Amino acid sequence: MKVDILVLALGSPLLVGVYHEGVLIQTERSTDKSSEALPRIMKTLLETFTCKGLYFARGPGSFMAIKVTYLFLKTLEIALGIPLKACDGFTFNGGQPIKAVGKLFFVKEHGKITTEFLKDEQESNWELPLRLDTATFGQDTSPLYHLPAL
Repeated sequence: MKVDILVLALGSPLLVGVYHEGVLIQTERSTDKSSEALPRIMKTLLETFTCKGLYFARGPGSFMAIKVTYLFLKTLEIALGIPLKACDGFTFNGGQPIKAVGKLFFVKEHGKITTEFLKDEQESNWELPLRLDTATFGQDTSPLYHLPAL
């Protein structure tokens, strides 16, 4: 079966969705580090399905998770010829602030991502969409690190 795979690895848990004809048919979730969980999950999925497209949230979020995910998926794109597309993480948490460090959070307003200090703790609840809208994703797959000055 030909599927698309979406990876959300901006925080914990890591979420991987398998989509057939745009509909979510399988969800994989792990609280392990992305560097451990992603190869294990993808190995199983690539042995089970034929992947026709890879999609991921390119940031902002956990610096290491973004870096590992990008390198891993870019390697699959090059080695296996599977097209890779990306969008920002606000697509998958309802546009809520994303933790940077301490009380500093990434926020997106009017299409621009900045950082703000927020006095109240914010939680990013990541969700895989039930339907994969591939038009949301673009060719720019470079990570959105947005590292704040400390």
